[in-house]
Amino acid sequence: MNRHATTTAIIILIMSLALACASSQKDKPSPPTHLERLVSYMTGSFSSQAQSETDSNFYDIRLEMVPVWRERSDAHWFYVEQAVASSLDKPYRQRVYRVRQIDDSTFESAVYTMEEPLRFTGEWKKEIPLQSLTPDSLSLREGCAIVLKPMGEMFIGSTVGRGCGSTLHGAAYAASEVEISAERMISWDRGFDTDGNQVWGAETGGYVFMKITDEPESDTD
Repeated sequence: MNRHATTTAIIILIMSLALACASSQKDKPSPPTHLERLVSYMTGSFSSQAQSETDSNFYDIRLEMVPVWRERSDAHWFYVEQAVASSLDKPYRQRVYRVRQIDDSTFESAVYTMEEPLRFTGEWKKEIPLQSLTPDSLSLREGCAIVLKPMGEMFIGSTVGRGCGSTLHGAAYAASEVEISAERMISWDRGFDTDGNQVWGAETGGYVFMKITDEPESDTD
């Protein structure tokens, strides 16, 4: 083989390798964004049973978080239901969360309430939850949004200041701290009076909710 043919063969080989590498990179899926990870972490069924069995200060609470209105592009929306394990048909907290990205490293989970929430009990089991509801029928809990930032493989956040009003047990405001990872969610909700004294909520730390399933089972009946 003459020198020209050899050079041509080498060029063809290099180009083939470059194209193969480019094709391989193109086919390789992109890693999830922070927002995609946060939404994935928040989705599923959670339980504080393990914590309640080792610390009598905590109850066995079940937490359900399921995406709703998936067709919307303004944010990621969740229906959230919490109940004591022995009374799952009587949830004590039902909310809608709006999760969105504020900037490159800041995320917000705003909290909404609904009228007559008990009529939506067990809605998380449905294939299409809250189908009869729209965001414009909800009421925003001003000042109660959780502001989150990624910290390694988890997200850590809290409410800001004293803007989340609460009158429970004589409280003036509520504060929440949250830690979210792929395996668990730690939520510490407390109420404080005007002097900053705690009047409700766990005193030693937050509830530790271990993830049971990534996707709650749909009710297809």
